[in-house]
Amino acid sequence: MFRSISLGVAAVIAVGSVCVAQQVAADAGLSARIDRVFAQWDRADSPGCAVGASRDGKTLYTHGYGAANLEYDVPITAGSIFESGSVAKQFTAAAIVLLAQDGKLSLNDDIRRYLPEVPNFGDTIRIRHLLTHTSGLRDQWELLGIEGRGPGTQVHSPATTLDLVVHQKALNFPPGTSYSYSNTGYSLLGLIVQRVSGQSLDAFTQARLFKPLGMTHTRWRDDFTAVVKGRTTAYAGTAQRGFRTDMSFTNMIGNGGLLTTVDDLLRWNENFFNPTVGGRAFVDTMQTRMVLRGGRRISYALGLTVDAYDGVSEVSHGGATAGYRTFLARYPDQHVSVAVLCNVGSANPTALGHAVADLLITKPAAAAQSGVTTVTLQTAQLARWAGTYVDRQTDRAVRLAVVGQNLQNADAPTIPIRAVSPNEFLTGNGLDLTLRGTAPSRVAVVVRPDGDTTEMIEAPAAAPTHLADYAGTYSSEELDVKLTIAVKGDQLVLRRRPGDEFVMKPVYADDFETPIGSLRFSRDARGRVTGFGVFSGRIRDVRFRKI
Repeated sequence: MFRSISLGVAAVIAVGSVCVAQQVAADAGLSARIDRVFAQWDRADSPGCAVGASRDGKTLYTHGYGAANLEYDVPITAGSIFESGSVAKQFTAAAIVLLAQDGKLSLNDDIRRYLPEVPNFGDTIRIRHLLTHTSGLRDQWELLGIEGRGPGTQVHSPATTLDLVVHQKALNFPPGTSYSYSNTGYSLLGLIVQRVSGQSLDAFTQARLFKPLGMTHTRWRDDFTAVVKGRTTAYAGTAQRGFRTDMSFTNMIGNGGLLTTVDDLLRWNENFFNPTVGGRAFVDTMQTRMVLRGGRRISYALGLTVDAYDGVSEVSHGGATAGYRTFLARYPDQHVSVAVLCNVGSANPTALGHAVADLLITKPAAAAQSGVTTVTLQTAQLARWAGTYVDRQTDRAVRLAVVGQNLQNADAPTIPIRAVSPNEFLTGNGLDLTLRGTAPSRVAVVVRPDGDTTEMIEAPAAAPTHLADYAGTYSSEELDVKLTIAVKGDQLVLRRRPGDEFVMKPVYADDFETPIGSLRFSRDARGRVTGFGVFSGRIRDVRFRKI
């Protein structure tokens, strides 16, 4: 009997040993495959990345590639500290949600209850609008860029943002009616956390988030001069062109400014699977996508994008600050998390993170072809649509031209445009483009994958003839800067200060492209130029008056 028991125990041990061996082999195989994803960064003479991956709450692999500091030959490890860029926004959002759970504020509160300095723009901006980039507030970085005070030129803080907002006279759009990514909103949210809790953003999140979750290497960079053990140095450039230091010399936090590691980010993600902080209500609130006034649900929730990757549900966010590039994602249906932190601006952490996710998640079978068939149009059919189309709300211009047997966007020539019919086209980045009408009153309707629709009207190109009409000095009540426009030879130049001069390229009548954005000029009833509005991505119609 004892011999039988011994044999049985031995068999169990043998089977267990086989399972352990198989698991070790599987882990080794996964590690090798992830290493191949990061092969280009696995060199001592280049900055690089750190990666972390987990499944079912278990860390599968963490590793570092490249140099944390090129001057001292310090390698990146799994424990290296990086700046997270906009991945930080979800932590600011989380602090707000915890304060709401405490009963100290509501996501539907008017922000002026906590930030009375903010002007009354005629429509209530609520905390939820800040969280979902639907407030209409212009982005701080582009406003500062007009003044010549962008990142890297001076030290900024959330007080800088509040001062900018105080001087604004208008919004990009009425709150809740549209989406436009705005760092301004998250800088203000950090101030709200401070004013409501009576603590700094770092102190509050340390006590309520980081320490409870064991995120021992995470902190806010609210003093860029502080010594941070294990922090990587950030770089710009490539191995071919060479690298240069590109650090975040700023105290701006809330919108970004979080220092962390891949292991800490995996711990954070696990709280969404098994919430020990905030409970299930916290998770549900954080992941609830915003619904605009018109009823359209966007993919942005609270500091998080809730969408899909190759047919698999994905909750993610990317980030970029100075030379840092980051990506954090989780796949809720399969309990998988991936974190990628890089210290070089030329890295693509989203692509790297998705390559790692491809090794961990199960994707549905490739969807059947949609049935969309492309057609080949004659040159004359294509030429019918060549021209410049403008979104009057954002002043974004699309210049279509015939190249070979296709239409091409002059500003994005590498993105293919395929014809579906004589007036409908699909672009390589997922846009549906429908053109109608006849010159000079043609219209281009652009539909994005999320259903967002933009109507762009034809704006016939017009070379300016009376350049002197535009010459003069312009000031803004919204920004602390004066801009001068002068005639130089056969073109106009924009001057912000001596030695700071930009050529103005005409786009259409009374509209010019410059490094600070497009300038759309206005005239009075007699045809005299009276001023212009600046449009640039996340800001719309910042007014300047001719003085």
